[in-house]
Amino acid sequence: MHVGAGLHFPARSRGRSENVAGRGGRGGKRDRDRDTAMDGGEGRPQPHLAALVLARGGSKGIPLKNIKLLAGVPLIGWVLRAAIDAGVFHSIWVSTDHDEIEKVAKQFGAQVHRRSPEVSQDSSTSLEAITEFLNHHHEVDIVGNIQATSPCLHPSDLIKVADMIQKEGFDSVFSVVRRHQFRWSEVKKGENKMTEPQNLNPAKRYRRQDWPGELYENGSFYFAKRHLIEKGYLQGGKMAYYEMRAEHSVDIDIDIDWPIAEQRVLSFGYFGKEPLKEVKLLVCSIDGCLTNGRIYVTEDHKEMVSYDYRDIVGIDLLKKRGIQVRLISDRDCSKTLSAMQLGCVAKVSVTNKLQILKDWQEDMGLSWKEVAYLGNEESDVECLKQAGMSAVPADACAAAQKAAGYICKSRGGCGAVREFAEHIFLLLEKVNSARKQLEEISSAGKEMGRNENRRKGNKELMEKE
Repeated sequence: MHVGAGLHFPARSRGRSENVAGRGGRGGKRDRDRDTAMDGGEGRPQPHLAALVLARGGSKGIPLKNIKLLAGVPLIGWVLRAAIDAGVFHSIWVSTDHDEIEKVAKQFGAQVHRRSPEVSQDSSTSLEAITEFLNHHHEVDIVGNIQATSPCLHPSDLIKVADMIQKEGFDSVFSVVRRHQFRWSEVKKGENKMTEPQNLNPAKRYRRQDWPGELYENGSFYFAKRHLIEKGYLQGGKMAYYEMRAEHSVDIDIDIDWPIAEQRVLSFGYFGKEPLKEVKLLVCSIDGCLTNGRIYVTEDHKEMVSYDYRDIVGIDLLKKRGIQVRLISDRDCSKTLSAMQLGCVAKVSVTNKLQILKDWQEDMGLSWKEVAYLGNEESDVECLKQAGMSAVPADACAAAQKAAGYICKSRGGCGAVREFAEHIFLLLEKVNSARKQLEEISSAGKEMGRNENRRKGNKELMEKE
């Protein structure tokens, strides 16, 4: 990753950890919006802070890496979601030279700066692309350069860094991660010398718990003020680092990282403002999701459709996990459903899918966060938007893909239902893990309270004696 030539490291620099006392405890309910970001206190407007994601189309390692699906979401979508929900940016931009990346960026609510060919080369640096952006957007005072390849970024990180820039007066802030790795000098082939330790004494090796480790840039973001960038720096002036949690520090550079990153995102990624809840109802559109959408007509005018046995297994697995599965269709396919013998509640010949979905949700006494929806057509769009968890097959129409939270790798009628079921199960593990952590914290808090009460009781007895 290019940070730009001539990095300036003055003596006056400070660090920030995600869990610094007095900062980490501010969280609570911190739901800012863009109007709040405009308020600098006492009626003073804040300097214009723009989020900027650089997403060139000509990635050498992975073709169109920036919009490749990661856990069902285009890679760039993860950081755009975090930036939008942070609510601290006056504008959010994607700088790209590619039409498809522009399309995805706009779907996620970002504005697009079309970068020139001169700063879209393999040799172009991030600093050059950011400088070009500033030359076209004179209203911007501070740039938060967010890397598209950091899908575990959370809004809370961006909120804290925005405070460091806007309220504490730093000129630049960049992200780091703490690592516990011993470094040795490199010995090139043919050199007549031995390797030397760089950050340890081999005779007195640290235990991990006794060594604080070292801070490394992780590339998630670089915030800098305009005057600094115009001098040719992304890091300089009154400078600070921001330490991210290790589990949130993911940088995808090569294809082999992809499956690892998907598991990390499912465990530690940011899925939106609302907390995840257990799904209790999955509604699936029949034509184009459960089937491939094709209808075969015999000579005696009978209709036939095909389906994938994997999807039937997926439905069975959902039922075994206590998740109801209901089916919905625009057309009358009751005979087909009867032949498939799925044992699911179904509604056919539907003219308003959203109304049926609302009726089912209310009848079951569920919140929308407990409802999942799999659709593929324009008639499914409002349902996809309303459901707490939504997905579409890989061949769904563009409007449905835009509305969905997850895009399957499988096509309709070719395993999409099973794939979405697996995705739901993974997210349920995340919900259960979070619940378990809260229970452990609560239990620890109660135990501390009991110990404190016992201590006070013992103290009172001693005083009486």
